[in-house]
Amino acid sequence: MNGTNRTSEPLRVLVVDDEPYMLQAWKKILDGNECQVRTLSDSQEALGVIEAWRPDVAVVDIRMPGIDGIELLKQVKSRDLPCEVVMMTAFASVETAVEAVKAGAFDYLTKPFSNIEAAALTVLKAGRHRRLVARNRELENLLEVRDGFEGLVGSAPSMKRVFELIEGVAYSSSTVLLQGESGTGKELVARAIHYRSPRRARPFVAVNCSALTDTLLESELFGHEKGAFTGATGSKRGLFEAADGGTIFLDEIGQIPPPTQVKLLRVLQEGEIKRVGSTDTRRVDVRVVAATNVDLLEATKRGNFREDLYYRLNVITIQLPTLRERTGDVPLLALHFLRKYNARTGKKIEGIEPEALQALERYSWPGNVRELENVIERAVVLGRGRFIRPADLPENFHQSAPPRRDEGRALADLPYKQAKAVALAEFDRRYLSELLVRADGIVSRAARLAGMDRSNFRRVLKKYDLEAERLRNGNGGAGAGDNP
Repeated sequence: MNGTNRTSEPLRVLVVDDEPYMLQAWKKILDGNECQVRTLSDSQEALGVIEAWRPDVAVVDIRMPGIDGIELLKQVKSRDLPCEVVMMTAFASVETAVEAVKAGAFDYLTKPFSNIEAAALTVLKAGRHRRLVARNRELENLLEVRDGFEGLVGSAPSMKRVFELIEGVAYSSSTVLLQGESGTGKELVARAIHYRSPRRARPFVAVNCSALTDTLLESELFGHEKGAFTGATGSKRGLFEAADGGTIFLDEIGQIPPPTQVKLLRVLQEGEIKRVGSTDTRRVDVRVVAATNVDLLEATKRGNFREDLYYRLNVITIQLPTLRERTGDVPLLALHFLRKYNARTGKKIEGIEPEALQALERYSWPGNVRELENVIERAVVLGRGRFIRPADLPENFHQSAPPRRDEGRALADLPYKQAKAVALAEFDRRYLSELLVRADGIVSRAARLAGMDRSNFRRVLKKYDLEAERLRNGNGGAGAGDNP
């Protein structure tokens, strides 16, 4: 694909056969499935055409003068050309089938075809597989560029702004406040800031301020002396001392109680801490990165958060976008987590099927990136195939999702032409799927409801793979005129 995403383009199919009637038959079959078809009767020319035109699929006869089909297949594979090969022959045998598959053929067809639609679906399936592999390879290349950001992944404009801010603030010691919903990756941003800073060789210490009681939080942050409270059998240094020279990440900063807020303010102003039960001050050199999913300014107005502390924390603010605001990043994130959990589980799942990816992109993601990670982990653990399928996703992903309030903002992450194509494709799929349901899966009846010619309607169905879905689901219908 030479780095170009051809996902929405018609499949390119090259047919190589020395029998003219077979070339004409394939052109007629595949033109009806909105494929770009080229035919060749000379196998000697085929390799050059494959290299120059880059078809998704080559349908090749095994027995031809000059280079036979098996030799052509072997040359395609040895040169690592991005093309699936479907073999066909009128002289079928187990031995030739085994030889073709061993040489790397996607599938094997016997002439004459007993079922033309089945033969066409084999070629379409090969083409979709090639596009799927190419799309996953493209995402892998994008991930290689982004992997240096401590697990932060994204190409949406809102995330590019986050990356720019991380790079901009990393080399200072200024306090940073991260704002965003739960699950948007605030700790990852804090780590990215630390590991790009001059403090990278010193500790990075993270603490969830909402997970500890008031007394325990103060002791954890600032340490305590022996006998400071019941159970304090010895002296203990706090997390600020442990992070000396490095960075401390205070998650859920809005949950810190008022007495602890006073001590935290002193650290930010003077660089000093006092252990619980001590009168001595200790100097610490710690950069503070704080995070919250609540409106701290509103909390100061209600008297729940100190105004002076808020302004000390709010030196530099980074707002993290929700996942529903950047759904264009879902494929990239999903593949990132797929790689992560492949490594952890020892599996070798190659990618995500288009239907499963569409389900992920349609979902509203209330739990943001953390929820997506959990969904992909589950799919990797439960998945049994080479690719994650819709069946590997949780049950709620199989339900038809209503249009999201943020759908326009998500589309705005894409160029106009691409956003328009995505929106129109989604409309077509929903409209056609509903028509098929109303028509009990009978194409001729659905075409009448749509006010379209049956052959044109079938062509549109094939474009979105709905015809294949109808056949797989056994809703072929008994309506006259539905047979090819």
